[in-house]
Amino acid sequence: MRRSGSGIQIIQAANLSKLPGVVHGFSTRVGGFSQAYGGCQLNLGFTSSDGRQSVERNRRAFIRELIGKRDACQLVTLRQIHSGLVRILKSKDRIPTHPLRGDGVITRHKNVLLGIQVADCVPVLIVDLKRDAIGAFHAGWRGTVKRIVERGVGSMRAVFACDPADLHAAIGPCIHSCCYAVGDEVIDEFRSQFSYADELFSEVYDRDPIKEKYPLLFLTARAPGHSNIGPQKHLDLVEANRRQLLDAGVPESNIWVAEECTSCRADLLFSHRGEAGYSGRMMGVVGLIG
Repeated sequence: MRRSGSGIQIIQAANLSKLPGVVHGFSTRVGGFSQAYGGCQLNLGFTSSDGRQSVERNRRAFIRELIGKRDACQLVTLRQIHSGLVRILKSKDRIPTHPLRGDGVITRHKNVLLGIQVADCVPVLIVDLKRDAIGAFHAGWRGTVKRIVERGVGSMRAVFACDPADLHAAIGPCIHSCCYAVGDEVIDEFRSQFSYADELFSEVYDRDPIKEKYPLLFLTARAPGHSNIGPQKHLDLVEANRRQLLDAGVPESNIWVAEECTSCRADLLFSHRGEAGYSGRMMGVVGLIG
């Protein structure tokens, strides 16, 4: 965790922090200018509950903390659609000034920051210093089923001739399996795509604060042990995307995983599920400075 003099807190990956010429970071909710979501929040998404001026000011402050006194870098973001679509910015391409439609973006442009917005979904950043290539990917459960991260590594191989063995990846803060209950639709989708799908699910008896406070309201006439209330299936999105990196050829030693769960740490991070849909957006950002 890196805390700035302005109060902004940024989470950084140990492996990417060691790479020369690489700037990266996962924002938190702490230290911004938004009055929505509790006040003084670093909301980086243009949500309906926050003003555009506040978000733009937050973005400028966040980028300034990332790049320090270096020359200005242009931020490239996506209009995320929970897809398997990876956008490619080649060296000859003009840097877009509007969000690109998709859930992944790769480039070899220098002094460009690739940004992914999240509030529970998995942000994945990838760097290849040998080929001067970077990628940023947004993986919700739908994007994970569509193998957005695996497709991203494949695109880096095909377009930039990257060797997966040279890639360094960081999986940022997201919702962890402890808080991510899912239904049959999600389970069926994963089972249709991954032979190891059942290893990604666990059974958890979720806490119910209302039930704990008013237990008499939930008494059942059934005999003990025969209540129709059972455990729920929880999905491990972190492990699902880590496996995609491994399957794509990224060495396990080159993969860093953030320990923070967005729902558990709603004091530090935005969580769409943990805050019942009323949340701001964080960013995972990566760039090459040269």
